[in-house]
Amino acid sequence: MKVVYITGCLGFIGSYVTKKCLELGWWVKGVDKITYAANKDLLIEFAKYPNFSFVQCDINDLKFLYDCDFVINLAAETHVGNSISSSDEFIKSNINGVHNLLELIKNHRGENVCKPTLIQISTDETYGDISVGAHVETDLLKPSNPYSSTKAAADMLVMAWGRTHNVPYIIVRPTNNYGIGQYVEKLIPKAIKCLNLERKIPLHNNGLPIRNWLHAEDTANAIITIIEKGIVGEIYNIAGGFEQKNIDTVIKIIKCYNSEIKYDFNTLNYIDFSCNRRGQDVRYALDDSKLRSLGWKPTKLFDEEITKIVDYYKNKFIW
Repeated sequence: MKVVYITGCLGFIGSYVTKKCLELGWWVKGVDKITYAANKDLLIEFAKYPNFSFVQCDINDLKFLYDCDFVINLAAETHVGNSISSSDEFIKSNINGVHNLLELIKNHRGENVCKPTLIQISTDETYGDISVGAHVETDLLKPSNPYSSTKAAADMLVMAWGRTHNVPYIIVRPTNNYGIGQYVEKLIPKAIKCLNLERKIPLHNNGLPIRNWLHAEDTANAIITIIEKGIVGEIYNIAGGFEQKNIDTVIKIIKCYNSEIKYDFNTLNYIDFSCNRRGQDVRYALDDSKLRSLGWKPTKLFDEEITKIVDYYKNKFIW
């Protein structure tokens, strides 16, 4: 049985990881600042587990760690558009917050002989974009926007504290996640909300950027696999191997929302192509063969899951 901290437990991926750990019977200390993107309703669900406890706290303000085996850091500011508008909160959470966690682990003086291992949840965006092929874990980091730059900086801190201070760590770089419970600023729930309101869906750069998509449950399973079988001091990509243009993602959402729409419908009736994002990455792609060698593989199919997600939010308004 493991004892874990999960920071950002009320966030999207954080909630899936928390559920998985609780179902495994692990003791979970949930930590969340409860920002605008947190789902406070999850506390009611998590409180049903006797192996869960919660503290509302910014990771910058944590002063100590109870004895634990792992600190799974999912606390982060993640929306690229917000980071372009203002990067201050991204610096504070994604860099300074990670620094505080590293210092807490470095200085940990609990009953256990071993320090807890930091599972730092990074992102595929730290590599920057790639036109052909896929990034492997040893590739140079070339982030393109303020968000991904702060995540890359955090990765550098983690590796430095690992080498200088012997802080045990594993860095995990997942691709774009999707699933029920994602905050509405992200592409899929935002598109469904626009359809509910009979408004056009804003789509950057004519929808041409290509993204990998992985269900949050598959990501949670990958993180558990890495905790149980991964090697301390290593980096693991999580991808799943499914990629498509953003325009294709949105078209699938529209067709799921209205099954009467024909394949060759006029996208201009549903999509606003007038917006462009500065520093837009043309394509993300990860080679996750290192993770798959541990026995993990994705189980969710995008084209099946997107129908369930659209049906869910079609009948449940997203604020």
